[in-house]
Amino acid sequence: MLNQSPLPLFDSLEYISEQSSPSTATSAHTTDFQKAKLFLESYNGSEATFNAYRREVERLLHWSWLYPKKSVKDLRREDIVAYLAFCQSPPAHWIGLKKVPRFIVKNTERVSNPEWHPFVATVSKSAHRKGIAPEIKNYALSQVALKEIFAILGSFFNFLIQEEYTEINPVAHVRQKNKYLRRHQGKPRIRRLSELQWGYVIETAEKLAAEEPAQHERTLFMMTSLYAMYLRISELAASERWSPKMSDFFRDHDGLWWFTTVGKGNKERQISVSNAMLDALKRYRQFLNLTPLPSPADASPIFGKTKGKGPITSTSYIRKIVQRCFDEAIARMKADGLHEDSENLTEATVHWLRHTGISEDVKIRPREHVRDDAGHSSSAITDKYIDVELRARHKSARDKIIKQPV
Repeated sequence: MLNQSPLPLFDSLEYISEQSSPSTATSAHTTDFQKAKLFLESYNGSEATFNAYRREVERLLHWSWLYPKKSVKDLRREDIVAYLAFCQSPPAHWIGLKKVPRFIVKNTERVSNPEWHPFVATVSKSAHRKGIAPEIKNYALSQVALKEIFAILGSFFNFLIQEEYTEINPVAHVRQKNKYLRRHQGKPRIRRLSELQWGYVIETAEKLAAEEPAQHERTLFMMTSLYAMYLRISELAASERWSPKMSDFFRDHDGLWWFTTVGKGNKERQISVSNAMLDALKRYRQFLNLTPLPSPADASPIFGKTKGKGPITSTSYIRKIVQRCFDEAIARMKADGLHEDSENLTEATVHWLRHTGISEDVKIRPREHVRDDAGHSSSAITDKYIDVELRARHKSARDKIIKQPV
């Protein structure tokens, strides 16, 4: 087993409750599996959160069983140190070159996908566009990934302590003296579009909607919603926990319009709807042959499928819609001679639109208002988007000289 990639342990959120431990598992491994499954099932409120926790817990179980050959309840600080080193440089047969489903259907039965790997080598979006393919030898663990290992496995061991399955949290012991995570001075960089880039992107969406309204009026409203209401991609797609519908836009007793969404951590929030956003909604509904504004009984989906009935349920499909808009904007920028700005735009993702909307609004709105509309748990998170101080700091340094004029 040490010279081949392990098979996946946990299926998707939809199927995990039906799973049992691997048939080859020892009694200790079976108990590990059941405790991990119970832990993962507690994160059923968000598919993205569940997927992240599943990834880290699954990797740890595989490593623990195959290398130190221990139950997770017996892991100690030195084991976690060894595990972190392993994650930073896993064996080649543990690394894949593309993301694939963990389980596939074979003869009407869900079985482990032999093409799955615990780690995946990737390249940046701009490198991919240039035809550069990922290579196993270039696999690297980012600082973000390291932070997730600490945070998620720390929570996992705290859960095991509460379940009286173990008595210590070895991850917490490493954190106190860790040498793995770099500390950043000042504010972290927010991944967002510049004002110029956003201008090209939204103009591109408008251009597409004018040329092909049947396909791209939805694109325009989608881009507008992501930017103006700081929505996450998971808040656009329908799921078992929530499906965005027209009546989620509602007017209160003061005549003010709001939008209800269910976001990260399965938390419901109301987002204030600006006049410009309301105008965009009217335009979109007019295209759909609906009344200008929705009634409380309007249960029609906000983003319906192009073919067939019902709402869009795939976040991957939404990413493709947004990426088409990005690609068209990149082409227009290049045609206008804006090569550097277009190159930076190749790295953009859907989530950058949320960051961009928040970053622009903190310039003109009270941060507490932006915090609540964005669904941030604290003002400290919102403060990361305030870059006025950075601009002032750079302006004061801009005209410094290296050598006094003669």
